[in-house]
Amino acid sequence: MARIGSVTLVVRDYDEAIRFYVGALGFSLVEDTDLGDGKRWVLVAPVDGETTLLLAEASGADQLARVGDQTGGRVALFLETDDFARDHARMRNAGVRFLEEPRHEAYGTVAVFEDLYGNRWDLIEPRPLPEGV
Repeated sequence: MARIGSVTLVVRDYDEAIRFYVGALGFSLVEDTDLGDGKRWVLVAPVDGETTLLLAEASGADQLARVGDQTGGRVALFLETDDFARDHARMRNAGVRFLEEPRHEAYGTVAVFEDLYGNRWDLIEPRPLPEGV
């Protein structure tokens, strides 16, 4: 069986990224290991989440230019919740910038938000699947 273990997100600064993902989004700091020469292995994840984000500090002008726009302005990541109203309110109170009001779609309740660099995310509470699916 295969699974996605980690997804890399290029960031401007390790510590500011940790503060945002742990503080504002409520993620856990899974690992922060010094690799030498200013590099670190930094993993964050939603509490009880399986997939981690590898926060990779930009190295050089090419990578720095991509911080905040790694997907050309599209939603890059999907943060699933079992209680949209709770997490939406908590995130707004923590200063997370939502780009729209919550909306109800065929697949669930969703609202697009930006991380501290401008990467777009969906906060989504998926609609339950029908019985037998």
